[in-house]
Amino acid sequence: MDPYKNRPSSSFNTPYWTTNSGAPVWNNNSSMTVGQRGPILLEDYHLVEKIAQFDRERIPERVVHARGAVAKGFFEVTHDVSHLTCADFLRAPGVQTPVIVRFSTVVHERGSPETLRDPRGFAVKFYTREGNFDMVGNNMPVFFIRDGMKFPDMVHAFKPNPKSHQQEAWRIMDFLSHHPESCHMLTFLLDDVGIPKSYRFMPGFGVHTFRLLNKAGKETLVKFHWITKQGIQSLLDNEAVVVGGTNHSHATKDLYDAIAAGDHPEWTLCIQTMDPADEDKFDFDPLDVTKTWPEDLFPLQPIGRLVLNRNPDNFFNENEQVAFCPALIVPGVAYSDDKLLQTRIFSYADTQRHRLGPNYLMLPVNAPKGPHHNNHHEGLMNFMHRDEEINYFPSRFDPVRHAEKPPQPSAIVSGRREKMVIAKENNFKQAGERWRSFDPQRRDRFIERLAGMLLDPRCTQEIRRIWVGYWSQCDSTLGQKLAAKMQSAGAI
Repeated sequence: MDPYKNRPSSSFNTPYWTTNSGAPVWNNNSSMTVGQRGPILLEDYHLVEKIAQFDRERIPERVVHARGAVAKGFFEVTHDVSHLTCADFLRAPGVQTPVIVRFSTVVHERGSPETLRDPRGFAVKFYTREGNFDMVGNNMPVFFIRDGMKFPDMVHAFKPNPKSHQQEAWRIMDFLSHHPESCHMLTFLLDDVGIPKSYRFMPGFGVHTFRLLNKAGKETLVKFHWITKQGIQSLLDNEAVVVGGTNHSHATKDLYDAIAAGDHPEWTLCIQTMDPADEDKFDFDPLDVTKTWPEDLFPLQPIGRLVLNRNPDNFFNENEQVAFCPALIVPGVAYSDDKLLQTRIFSYADTQRHRLGPNYLMLPVNAPKGPHHNNHHEGLMNFMHRDEEINYFPSRFDPVRHAEKPPQPSAIVSGRREKMVIAKENNFKQAGERWRSFDPQRRDRFIERLAGMLLDPRCTQEIRRIWVGYWSQCDSTLGQKLAAKMQSAGAI
């Protein structure tokens, strides 16, 4: 009989202090010294272990999405979508799947105020019976760039100046001036929704286009939307200054306190669907992340609800160590050819291996809830107990077999090997439509924020003229108003 087989996973089950190896610690207050006053002896193993462990308590923070908060709960299917997908967790109304959700700010550091103007991450990990499905998105439906090749450059431009360590508007506007597709995203970031009141009061978007496959293999393009039942609420700039000055963790506190008080936040998951045969029928590319699908053509269809009813048990284990990756999908869901998504499939897992180690998926918060079997042996921090002799495949000594093949995307891919921008850029139409949807006061606030960025002393006249030209193509009135702002300030 193995005396350790049923040992509790928690190490906090003894009435006295121990070392990490379980040895009793008879004094956790004083170092071992030569005489009463020292010096300290290196042989004080408990002291060395305690200090070394403390020295390593902080893991590298995320390059982006460093500041965030998590909550746990469930996703429940409310509408039958079996005609669209064979995904097990969407198999029928009433089916519930445990989830963990992480909300975050994108650009700023781990301890930064949650009131800074910044996109917010909205990442959901579904612990399904067929493995984990990560829906990794933002609170805005589009993005600044459409090709992952530019992602490191974009982040560098938004991050602090490597010389001054200050985020500087001229660097952002300089970089984005080379990417007119960013206009649409800026109509969200510099709009009133740019600073959510808290995480409970913001929507979420999968941003990318994915594919759904049903049992017959029929494919449907899909976009995911999280609609907050709390309503969308945001902070204006002067309100953000007051809130941030009172508590730089206001959004984390609001989420935690609401759940603790039984006021469980809820979102409705809606989808937009498109027949792949219709991809080329519009004046935009449906896979372009700088574009939305018009809701009058592709209405939102509710399919389920997300309820967050549990706070984290340990902030470090479940917030700092939770690892999301758009590559984690399940049968019934497939990737699209979206260039940014294709890059993220590699990038997210790669960065987690750097932050948390090659076996980060063994951590409880990241591990699948159901059984899993592979030969990914060894490596740093591999704590899985394994005693089998066969660590290769196939083998006549191991009955493990391949899983049943799920439906797969069937499109034939052909074309020249080339580096090119997509044919249907159409960079300005949707940005102009969004600005025209604002009321007059909201339009003026947008222009004030935009002008504030461009009036950074280090923004050149060339950069300002480029942006006036871009916004004039979005909407002539918008361009005129921005030009007037620049001219009155003597900036162009």
